[in-house]
Amino acid sequence: MVPQSRILIVDDVVDNIRVAMNILKEHNFDFSFATNGADALRLVNEHPENFDLILLDVMMPQLDGFEVCKQLKTNPRTMDVPIIFLTAKVDIDSVTKGFALGGLDYITKPFHAAELLARVKTHVDLHQAKVLLKYNNIALEVKARFEQKRLLSELEESQKEIICVLTELMEATSDETGKHIRRVSESAALLARYHEALTDEDAHILYHAAPMHDIGKLTIPAEILHKPGRYDDAEFEIMKQHTSNAFGLLNWSDRRLLKAAAIIAHEHHEKWDGTGYPRGLRGTEIHIYGRIVALADVFDALSHSRRYKTAWSISEVVEYIKNLREKQFDPYLVDIFIQHIDDFIDIAKIT
Repeated sequence: MVPQSRILIVDDVVDNIRVAMNILKEHNFDFSFATNGADALRLVNEHPENFDLILLDVMMPQLDGFEVCKQLKTNPRTMDVPIIFLTAKVDIDSVTKGFALGGLDYITKPFHAAELLARVKTHVDLHQAKVLLKYNNIALEVKARFEQKRLLSELEESQKEIICVLTELMEATSDETGKHIRRVSESAALLARYHEALTDEDAHILYHAAPMHDIGKLTIPAEILHKPGRYDDAEFEIMKQHTSNAFGLLNWSDRRLLKAAAIIAHEHHEKWDGTGYPRGLRGTEIHIYGRIVALADVFDALSHSRRYKTAWSISEVVEYIKNLREKQFDPYLVDIFIQHIDDFIDIAKIT
């Protein structure tokens, strides 16, 4: 038994309180007492956690034990404190009423020392066991939540590592540069942060998933992928397959970063007016992540030189994107882009 278990004895007859205390005092209990119901309620309401048991007289003036029990059991702060009724009333109606109100036991007056001690010890031990179980359950729940958070964090780090490896492989085998990939990620995350319907979590996801937008190019034959001139119709059809191929490569995972990467890779060549590929999606049929990366990718690709093209000026790129509002690009995203153009220009300067 935990040392100094505290018992509240409530009785309007002081001699009854003394008798109970004398019986229980040698068994490691600490005591409080009240001689009326109002004082008992005040003591318990002030510090309900201090009491392991209440010995409660039934017949008291003004506020009887039944009413005290009722008030304690209807208060969420005090409802778990166990109550044993002390009474000379042993008729079935009184006993039934006491149990119905939430009392755990009855002890009749005059007290029998062995009975009082046995019942008190039993209910104190039960109460402390319940408190300990509740504490342990809370501790286990906190530990489980922490462990779940840790595992999710580790899974996300694993996803980031997978994305990093695949991105490096893409850089080595295509015309995508690490700087381009970083700039697209920064621009995509910035568009998400300015989008009033998206959250910081969306921005986080886009930042880490956007680098995979062209991962499907790994599946395109090198002679087509690195062709210096324009594609003919047959070659372009093969090139377009990089979107669907990427989706097939990544869509096996239910993890949020890889799932987002699959969506982005699949839909970032769709166009607002439905003329894009691979599925000809239109407007909001295109996932918002795909719409965002589509704009970020075009902005960066046009504003930087590639081996087959020279860089456009920022003003030319901005004009191009404005002209394709509601055609290639989500009009709301274009408005965000124009409104915060200086921020996107700063990203474009990353070298």
